[in-house]
Amino acid sequence: MATKILFVCVGNTCRSQMAEGFARRYGQGSVEVRSAGTSAAGYVNRSTIEAMNEVGIDISGQASTQVTDELIEWADVVVTMGCCPAAELCPKGCSAKKYDWKIEDPLGRPWEVMRRVRDEIEKKVRELILAEGEPVQDPRR
Repeated sequence: MATKILFVCVGNTCRSQMAEGFARRYGQGSVEVRSAGTSAAGYVNRSTIEAMNEVGIDISGQASTQVTDELIEWADVVVTMGCCPAAELCPKGCSAKKYDWKIEDPLGRPWEVMRRVRDEIEKKVRELILAEGEPVQDPRR
């Protein structure tokens, strides 16, 4: 059974979208992944799409979604990315593993910040998938 991972940031327009894209690449069917925002913006940021295209991942088809209790309950793993602690976000009794990644928001910052944040998220996603006992595969190799 695939591990279900939910990545959450504020607008679900950048950091959590990147994490979703990397998890799809490295999970290769061994994980189910979704992303959401505590205040979903309703779109994926163009700069985020461009940054991910640089590493060969197309996230242009992903959607910005508002986090709900039902979405959290779906997940085996909840990862917050700078919006709030996962323990506060998750309803009482939530059995999901909870991780808090303090990742800076690159939106509106210089392009090198976007790339640095993207690369940090890639590293953390790979580590997370390994920690959950799933193989990390890189289809680029």
